[in-house]
Amino acid sequence: MADQTLVDHLLVAAERWPDRPAWTFDPGNGPAETLTFAEVALRSAAYAQALRERRVEPGDRVAVMLDNQPEFPLVWLALMRLGAAMVPLNVRYRSADAGHVVSDAGARLAVTSPAYADLLAPLADIALVDDLVPGGDWVHGPVDPGAPVNVQYTSGTTGHPKGCVLTHRYWTTLGTSMLEEFPHVVASDVMLTAQPFFYLDPQWNVVTALMSGAHLVALDGFHPSTFWAKVREHEVTYFYCLAAMPTLLLKMPADPLDRAHRVRAVQCSAIPPALHADLEERWGVPWYEAFGMTETGADIRVSPDDHDELVGSGCLGRPAAHREVRIDDGGQMWLRGPGMMEGYLGQPPPFVDGWFPTGDLARVDDQGRVYLEGRLKDMIRRSGENIAAREVEDVLLAHPAVRLAAVVGVPDEIRGEEVKAYVVAPGVSADELTAWCAERLAAFKVPRLWEFRDDLPLTASHRVEKAALREGSA
Repeated sequence: MADQTLVDHLLVAAERWPDRPAWTFDPGNGPAETLTFAEVALRSAAYAQALRERRVEPGDRVAVMLDNQPEFPLVWLALMRLGAAMVPLNVRYRSADAGHVVSDAGARLAVTSPAYADLLAPLADIALVDDLVPGGDWVHGPVDPGAPVNVQYTSGTTGHPKGCVLTHRYWTTLGTSMLEEFPHVVASDVMLTAQPFFYLDPQWNVVTALMSGAHLVALDGFHPSTFWAKVREHEVTYFYCLAAMPTLLLKMPADPLDRAHRVRAVQCSAIPPALHADLEERWGVPWYEAFGMTETGADIRVSPDDHDELVGSGCLGRPAAHREVRIDDGGQMWLRGPGMMEGYLGQPPPFVDGWFPTGDLARVDDQGRVYLEGRLKDMIRRSGENIAAREVEDVLLAHPAVRLAAVVGVPDEIRGEEVKAYVVAPGVSADELTAWCAERLAAFKVPRLWEFRDDLPLTASHRVEKAALREGSA
């Protein structure tokens, strides 16, 4: 499938399963909307024509800022039909982080809804989805499997978010692994995603559904109190979750219907080891650890062969068939194989002889199973969100009263890590700096913990010595 594009898979799905439900979008507070595979093909073609009338051409990059609604993946498919790439924007972005992504990507046009029009209007020309009215017939042209279909921004290791250039091959490699390896998604499966569509996870769910014929259910967001009720309502057989989601689900009151579902497998990144057995006992379904990155796709996973032995171990599992893993002398994990990003937009390639440095410390046991040991990155992982400390620091340092700032992650029982800021800012309160950050950054990046000091420890090169702050030695 390496030379097939997502457009090829879309057209095949529409021909093979025209009347089968492809997507159901459940807004939670109103009727759900279901599209068949044939309707997905027709509506994405209509959007492609409308975008072409807005002068979108092959190679263009178009920002998309939408909630979980059918128009999000429809616009994505429409752009790839034109040979253009989508630049997803986190709907919690504010002026600073949205401005950086739009500018860095070189996005001339942004597709959005009235809810975000005022934010994006100063940054790019905007098209509201309601205004994308096609005219004329769509004529499908050739699509290059190596053409970018996303510039997906991730916080990476340091500094501002960087744009991962993802091609059709990236996605078809990922999708193929979901079909041919565990969890072996098939046409009879009902998949569910509760994450926002600007993240990678709902997007690979779309790809997997297109390639397999499975039915994808998309919720408006993750709501622990109603999540399993939605799983039962839609007769879901498989879902993926991450970060604080399993912990929050376990905190919900037990329900006599907890095991009254059709789920055959749950994949999850960073399953809390101490809670792993409790999760399986409560819902009567195996939970499988999985590891992947925006840069590299689907890389490492636990399979049924290893599951029983690894419950509660924190083990990531074994590399996927298309992926190699090695650990260097410093303990850092590197990945290699097909289906990775092309690189970071506008930056030197990060690969060394085809190997990508993950920034994670890991070890491999004598059976080839991978265990994370820590990380090298100056990055905070809060409730599944990657937050580059440098980005938050830059916003703090732009405040006229802030002389020094250092942002670190501190352990948090629910969120994994919480954002803490050490600042030298005479005469300024935490409330003032919180409001300053909230105007410029997505809410999840705003520090919740503050420590004001007369000075911060500096290295010989006059950088803040964060290790001393984390260790409490300064």
